[in-house]
Amino acid sequence: MVISLSAEALTTGEISAHLAEVYGTEVSWQTISTITDKVVECMVEWQNRPLDPVYPVVFIDAVHVKIRDGQVANRPVCVALGVITEGHRDILGLWVGDGGEGAKYWLHVLTELCNRGVADVLMLVCDGLTGLPDAATTVWPRTVVQTCVVHLLLNSFRYAPRQDWAQVAKALKPVYTAPTEAAASERFTEFTTTWGTRYPAIIRLWDTAWAEFVPFLAFDIEIRKAICTTNAIESVNARIRRAVKARGHFPNDQAALKCVYLAVTSLDPTRTGRRRWPMRWKPALNAFDLAFDGRLAASRK
Repeated sequence: MVISLSAEALTTGEISAHLAEVYGTEVSWQTISTITDKVVECMVEWQNRPLDPVYPVVFIDAVHVKIRDGQVANRPVCVALGVITEGHRDILGLWVGDGGEGAKYWLHVLTELCNRGVADVLMLVCDGLTGLPDAATTVWPRTVVQTCVVHLLLNSFRYAPRQDWAQVAKALKPVYTAPTEAAASERFTEFTTTWGTRYPAIIRLWDTAWAEFVPFLAFDIEIRKAICTTNAIESVNARIRRAVKARGHFPNDQAALKCVYLAVTSLDPTRTGRRRWPMRWKPALNAFDLAFDGRLAASRK
């Protein structure tokens, strides 16, 4: 019961109060913490389990938590979510960063996935994480790195007042819905002509992300719909944020990882989401198999 309530984002104080109110049982905060510490061994085993050799798509994102290491500081917890060849999703691992994430850090994360059996990733989708594209091509040379188009659009709004958001979004839509990269480049030139003087920061944002933005334009609509956003991982992140927000800050990395691990293991308790995922992903998986020269089919043999 303690572990289940902890996975639902209740703090030790709330769990203690709940047990006292419902069951008339007095359980100290220290006892509750000791009980939840028992999941650490399971977490370590889970974090080191073997993985599939090929993943059609891996989504990578980070959630920031507060860790008290001398002083309270924001630290990223990296989450890697893979879509397996049958269309289900699987959390591949969790890693706490030190705040200075770059190519070296991402090389460590991806090398760990490689050492656990991941020999090939068709596409890696992220939200403009610095150093990740270079690390990905080092570990998996044939992997296509794609930035999240929705995040790119939302980040554009940071440089424009709210009253212009609708117009900016309408002007950018022909860019990310273009049939080819060449057409997208033409539409972006038109956008630059219209908005470049007023919002040069938006132009710089898209110029910087262009190499990781354009890959999905080479694929058909099913693949575009699957990879243009990191929504697949956002529901996971929302659950993690709820859990870490309830606790405020953590004394160390392990305490933060334990909280996040409990949150992700309690996802989809009714398993209805697990049944829906293959239906959503089957058209995209068929398109992946054709677009990537049978690399996906080879993994099933």
